[in-house]
Amino acid sequence: MSTLTDAKPVVSPWSPFGYRAFALLWVATLISNIGTWMHDVGAGWLMTTLNSSPAIVTLVQAATTLPFFLFALLAGALADRLDKRRMLITINLVLFGVISVLALLVWQEQMTPVLLILFTFVIGTGAAFMAPAWQAVVPQLIPRETLKPAIALNSMGINISRAIGPALAGILIAGVGLAAPFALNAATHLVIIAALVFWRSEAAPSRTHHGSILSEMATGLRHVRYNGPMLATLVRAVAFFVFASAYWSLLPLIARGVADGGSELYGMLMALIGAGAVTGALVLPRLTGKLTSNQTVQFGTLGTAAALTILALSAEPLALMAAAFLGGLSWIAVLTSFNVSAQLALPDWVRARGLAVFLMGFFGSMALGSILWGQIATATSVPITLLIAATGLIAGMLLTRKVDVGQAESLDLFAANAWPQAPALDPSSSMDQRAMVTVEYRIAEADRAGFTAALQIFAKERLRNGATRWDLHQSVEDPEVWIESFHLPSWAEHLEQHARVTRHDADLQQSVRTFDIRESGPVVRHFVVPQAATPQPI
Repeated sequence: MSTLTDAKPVVSPWSPFGYRAFALLWVATLISNIGTWMHDVGAGWLMTTLNSSPAIVTLVQAATTLPFFLFALLAGALADRLDKRRMLITINLVLFGVISVLALLVWQEQMTPVLLILFTFVIGTGAAFMAPAWQAVVPQLIPRETLKPAIALNSMGINISRAIGPALAGILIAGVGLAAPFALNAATHLVIIAALVFWRSEAAPSRTHHGSILSEMATGLRHVRYNGPMLATLVRAVAFFVFASAYWSLLPLIARGVADGGSELYGMLMALIGAGAVTGALVLPRLTGKLTSNQTVQFGTLGTAAALTILALSAEPLALMAAAFLGGLSWIAVLTSFNVSAQLALPDWVRARGLAVFLMGFFGSMALGSILWGQIATATSVPITLLIAATGLIAGMLLTRKVDVGQAESLDLFAANAWPQAPALDPSSSMDQRAMVTVEYRIAEADRAGFTAALQIFAKERLRNGATRWDLHQSVEDPEVWIESFHLPSWAEHLEQHARVTRHDADLQQSVRTFDIRESGPVVRHFVVPQAATPQPI
């Protein structure tokens, strides 16, 4: 197998496997995900034996997904400032211990509904802290031109595990006992740890200063707020996942509602969802260039709505199996499109935090949907709930049809290194002092409209890259003089801005600078808030 330096540049759906690090971690993740799906099936089925109320059963799914909404942004900020490899090893060690205790309690028949939900929440929290770092690692393993097939292969791996894990869990539950899926899941975390120990990542560029964790979380949120392609992806994702979560959370009850249905049918339905997703992952690369990202999402949404309708209207096992396969096929089409859109919209410096916000939207929608559909099913019935969710999917698609997915596919978000070195601070000053930067332009009267329009677009770059406030003023005494100003939480944050500017940002900046009529161009000035004077004793 080729190494990271000698892999062939030819890009195909399988090109990422030519990079040893990617192939190693892909196989380890596949094994770990098989354990995760066995665990999820075991937890869902265990809860139906402890308490079969729809409102309680769906809390298992909610406890799995809610931690991503609560902790993903914090996890992303940590991943952007810590060594991702060490962070992932530590989290997997903790998860190995927690899941081992869970397996022991199930084996000793000491599990209760409350304990199961608590364990599920803790395990979900570990997964939430791991996910942003894991997704941000992918671009380190392969070149940018293979990012799309790498994401598709990761999705395919997840769904291969989804095809194997649930079926294996059903067999183990019936033949060995409910503790078996949890025990094997614990063991798979050791595989991930071994792969991460073997992998040696390249050292990330060192950062000169870290702000507070809250400040870095706020920077991540501001970036997403002013990153149009990322915000569009998030809106479309929420509109889909709130309703698509219905069949995930209600699937144990759908299987139990079939005559002679049991853990074997539940595992088979989960396996067919995975098989449909794997089929989709294999077919999607062939559709590249034939369907846009928006069209792929639309077809996937319609397929998911059709699957929900079949699950609602039929109790025949064969029909349910067909619906599960269609649901998996549709799911992978939508999920891969959203994942690619999010990855391509984010520069490296904020990738983990940006992906964390995407995961918050994804899992927050899944958690909200799980709770919502459980309550509706309790008040009405499972079939009615599924029909309501199918209707909501179509409505959400229609309402967000003008919000495009994949807007960043043509943008160059590599670091530009376009800004000159910032001036040195006075030795008595602190890196934590709040800062302001002003840029003075001289603009001819005929160019004012074009200048202000270009600068309004460029203002979002300032806010994406760390500024907390942006203003534009025109001189009263000399109308040709315009002052752009932007504020930052610290001087250190401005120094970080110099490394954050992408080639796309540099192009936007150049389009603004061309309006300045002086040969020397705009004049940049830097300011810091003076430190408070120390009171002198009287």
